[in-house]
Formats: sequence, C-alpha cells, structure tokens
Amino acid sequence: MQTVFITGTDTDAGKTYVAVALLQGLKALGHRTVAQKPVAAGVNESGFNTDALQLQQHATAALSYQQVNPYCLTDAVAPHLAAAKAELVIDSSILTKELQKLQNVDADIALVEGAGGWLLPLGDHSTMADWVTEQQLPVLLVVGMKLGCLNHALLTVREIEHSGLKLLGWVANCIDPDMAYQQENIRYLQQKLTAPCLGVLPYQSEPQINTELATAFVQALLD
Repeated sequence: MQTVFITGTDTDAGKTYVAVALLQGLKALGHRTVAQKPVAAGVNESGFNTDALQLQQHATAALSYQQVNPYCLTDAVAPHLAAAKAELVIDSSILTKELQKLQNVDADIALVEGAGGWLLPLGDHSTMADWVTEQQLPVLLVVGMKLGCLNHALLTVREIEHSGLKLLGWVANCIDPDMAYQQENIRYLQQKLTAPCLGVLPYQSEPQINTELATAFVQALLD
C-alpha cells in the first residue's frame, strides 16, 4: 500500500475537497482506496466531523467512523485547544497505531488528511508535521488559491523540504472565484516550486470525478 499525507496552506485550503476528488478519480481508475483524518475539530449535530464523513463515504474500503477519525474533537478550533477543553491529550503513539491499522486494510492507496496547515500543533510540544516526519510519509500539498497564497505555499514547501520528506506535488485549488490574477499566481508557483503541479481544480460547489488529477497523482507515486 502507498500512503500519502495531504496537507494544506491553511485551514480552508480545501484538503478534504481535493482528497474526495482524488478518491473519486482513483476509484474510476480501478484503485482500491482507504482514507483517514487522524485529528478533526468541529462536529455536526450527530457528533461527527463532516470532513471525516466525506472520506469515509468516498474511499472504497468500508471502515468504521472511529477508524477514519480516531480523534474527533467537538469545538471547531485548533485541535490542541479543543483537546485541552475536553481534558484530552492527543497522543501521537495512538495516531501511529491507528495508521498501522489503516495500512493493514486491503487497499492500494491510503490518503491521510491533516488538519489545518503543516505546522498544526497537537500539543504544547509537538506538531502534526513532527508526527508525519516520524512516519516518513510522502506529502501532497493543497494550495488554496486566494490572496496571500504565494507566501503560504512557499513557506509550507520550505518546511516540508526541511523535514526531509518527499513532496509528491501540489494541487491548485481555486477557492476564491473572484481572485485577481489567479492564473498568474498559479504560473508563479509552477515556476518557483520544484514539485510538480498535479492539477488545477476550478471553483465549484462539489468535487467532480477527476481522472486526470488521479492519473497525475499515481504517476507521482511511481516517480
């Protein structure tokens, strides 16, 4: 199984949106998939995180909600703050055990979606990036195309590269339909980032099956 961690330039970059588009495209190409959101903050009226529910719905492997989202925190704030309010500690060893369980599922590709941006705190002394580096997972970056994204993307890539992890590529997710000079911003990142742009997702309410993105993603895994 190939396992990939999906991070974003910030909280609203569209990690889940891109993950769902990938899961749909990979399924259309005949790949068996599994997905996980280890830490999520914010729940619906039933007590579930909607991002995690989407991952559960669109992966081909049938998993329980607990398997998809080991840490489900009620408040829609930074997870370490939500955990503190709930008198919980986000234990990275539990994240590792749950990842290992995920990797034993009968599937070809596992997508592990982060929360927030790359340096999201899990507690006072650790970040999600620390855990991903410990697991040595290759990374896919979602760039939410909006004013300020150039700085966010360049800094995030610098941190990922500093960690020694492989950046498989990045996806330009057009979250702002009114963004000025959108294509010029995308071209700038294509010139400045050494990792390939695997796709550009247009602004739309729901992700569509995108076999081109899925094909580019699989090729990046093989390179």
